Amino acid sequence: MLPSEIRHTLGEVSNHWWLFLVGGVAWFVISLVVLRLDIASVATVGVLMGVLFVLSGFEEVIIASVRAGWRWARVLLAVVFFAGSIWSFITPFGAFWSLASVLGFLLLFKGSIDIFESVATQPFNPIWGLGLTTGILEVGLGFWASQQLFPARALLLLLWVGFYTMFRGFSEIVLAFQLRPKK
Repeated sequence: MLPSEIRHTLGEVSNHWWLFLVGGVAWFVISLVVLRLDIASVATVGVLMGVLFVLSGFEEVIIASVRAGWRWARVLLAVVFFAGSIWSFITPFGAFWSLASVLGFLLLFKGSIDIFESVATQPFNPIWGLGLTTGILEVGLGFWASQQLFPARALLLLLWVGFYTMFRGFSEIVLAFQLRPKK
């Protein structure tokens, strides 16, 4: 049996199940725009980056108001996020190409870490091969994203964002129907 506070919180969330449904449909529509793989897709990704930066900036401001330690660093990070959001809204194409450039480096870095971690944990990790395979795929995608051909970089980023938003939409729609009160 759940404690009364948890039951109350679940009841409150389930009363607003339809918000997850609306959010899921919105994520799905964004994925359809991005997966068209045209100039509108590039602008959409740039604007989405701006929205993400604004939300991250507000999150840092809230954390800075609650925590005393490193408050100055949180405020500085919030300013950087807000500046990034302004830049993304003014030049969504520039934001898109910057993200595409950074994506290759991040994939190479993450893939290398996954490879080293999976090899290091081989003696006591029975599924170490899954981590190794993931790392190798990430390194391969990193080299693909790091090449100088802009269309290939754009395609990778658009597919990545498009499928992420599609799966996020599906998961939010499923969550909405899971939270929907039974009659």
